[in-house]
Amino acid sequence: MDINDIRKIGSRLKKEIASQLDVLHNHASLGRGASGDTTHPVDRLAEDIVYEELERLGEPVTLVSEECGTREIKGGGPRLLVDPIDGSRNAISGIPLFSTSIALVDGDTISQTKIGYVVNLVSGDEFWAMKGQGSFLNGSLITTQQDEVFRVIAYEAQTPKTDIPRIMPLVSVFHRARCFGSTALDMAFLAQGAVSVFVVASLSRSFDFASGYLLIKEAGGRVTDLDGKEIDRVEVSVDRSTPLLASANEALHSKALEILLRRGLNAG
Repeated sequence: MDINDIRKIGSRLKKEIASQLDVLHNHASLGRGASGDTTHPVDRLAEDIVYEELERLGEPVTLVSEECGTREIKGGGPRLLVDPIDGSRNAISGIPLFSTSIALVDGDTISQTKIGYVVNLVSGDEFWAMKGQGSFLNGSLITTQQDEVFRVIAYEAQTPKTDIPRIMPLVSVFHRARCFGSTALDMAFLAQGAVSVFVVASLSRSFDFASGYLLIKEAGGRVTDLDGKEIDRVEVSVDRSTPLLASANEALHSKALEILLRRGLNAG
């Protein structure tokens, strides 16, 4: 499986999700998926499209998805981590900012991610990275912000009551703050140089950030947890595993970590 195979999946998703969204966002939820999150009709449609395209491709792969959990195709093989709709709440609320994230992982940990792909299902923009070959937006090479200015911070807050106070010391030093509602797009925007730092205090799952991790690393950025610990050895699964701090470059990352760690010491 290569990036062209994955982009074919993205092409169908862009076409079919957009054409049915008006109907889908009015439907009730379908219960909870394998990750424990609520499954909506738009999530199920997107996952069905991914599965059908993988069956059509005919290569052995192990699908790890937010909705179905783990599913072997043609006997199983390298893991394909999929978040069918990253930003489901945006999608069902009529907020035009959500994506699909697909990562090919040849092993058990995030460090073994070979391909990362994020498609903005509203604008149609495609972000992808191949290990050792750089990051791209619609085919053009992209890099992260190069200077040390705290311009824009993106964040997500699964539990605002506890997450916001934890990250506020960092958020407050930036010129602008944004909460887009899609971790994959947060990280893609950082990879293209539009965001300086991204932070999420809640535990994230590997299929939430595997593609973004590779996009940022290949574009020149850094990704750790909130204590500065590398996440390379985080295991691939549907379980929530780690908070995230991603920065455009090493200097920004060091400054961001210093602020977060200082706040933690003061709080203690």
